[in-house]
Amino acid sequence: MSMNAHLQELHKKHQHLSEAVEEAQRSLSVDDLTIADLKKQKLKLKEEISRLSRA
Repeated sequence: MSMNAHLQELHKKHQHLSEAVEEAQRSLSVDDLTIADLKKQKLKLKEEISRLSRA
């Protein structure tokens, strides 16, 4: 997989997590711990995208 394709895939995953966080925050049945976990995953992806973009 090329670097460009890998970055595109990471961006797609990041967007998916953004949508999942928004949906979870609107839902009354999702607890704060789950939302925090989704946000951590999203941040890790953002950091990896940033790191790879600089390389």
